[in-house]
Amino acid sequence: MFPVTLWMLLAIALVVSALGFKKYIWFISLGYGFSIAAEGIALLVIFPHDPISGIACALFVLYGCRLGGYLAFREFKSNSYATHMKGEVKEDVPIGVKFAIWFTCAILYVLQVLPMLYRLENGAPSDAWLIAGVIVMVCGIVLESAADLQKNRAKAVNPRRFVDTGLYRLVRCPNYLGEVVFWTGVVIGGIGGGLGVGQWVLALIGYAGIIFVMFSGARRLEIRQNKNYGDDPEYQRYVKTVPILLPFIPLYSVEKYTWLVA
Repeated sequence: MFPVTLWMLLAIALVVSALGFKKYIWFISLGYGFSIAAEGIALLVIFPHDPISGIACALFVLYGCRLGGYLAFREFKSNSYATHMKGEVKEDVPIGVKFAIWFTCAILYVLQVLPMLYRLENGAPSDAWLIAGVIVMVCGIVLESAADLQKNRAKAVNPRRFVDTGLYRLVRCPNYLGEVVFWTGVVIGGIGGGLGVGQWVLALIGYAGIIFVMFSGARRLEIRQNKNYGDDPEYQRYVKTVPILLPFIPLYSVEKYTWLVA
């Protein structure tokens, strides 16, 4: 259940996500994206793979680099983002809390890639489940990338207005939906990989963890948008008719769920 490679991935995640000691929010932003990319590279280097499993591992690299690169650009190049987020993120976090978050985040980042790690560790050949998983992973990356691009374009036109065009007509957090789709593809790809019960338990803990993080992020965004646009009648109509995260499921608000903290 705990191969040497698992501890190697944990060490990699700890090193990369240590970025958060420079700036607290980087534990769950830059540290997240680049940790997943580094783990994908490690899987490609450590294990022999056929073309399909190689693509799956490469998608971790693509996913992590795209996300980390986007967040880095926003962090260092976007003045509007820096102004908007000023005061939103606390930096006076006790060092003990930082260490706890660092270690917890690194564990989560490893758990998220376990379906692929265990498939490779078990020597399972590529099959229809892995192909389906890869397709879903690609869809997740495309969805998240398109959502980020559409938001940037909309904000360039009208930075003071909420975004309700393109994918934002489907759900209010399509970038988070892209994350959910991507990691759902990872889980699908693990089916047929010879995972034992204990391996699946750990893998599903990781999947549940990232779903929790996405809903927590959606809640934080909802609270911030309610503060910024709450008096706008168009915004009120928008939030009452467009689901917050999952399409076609009439869940329009998660603000009241105070246990969604991350």
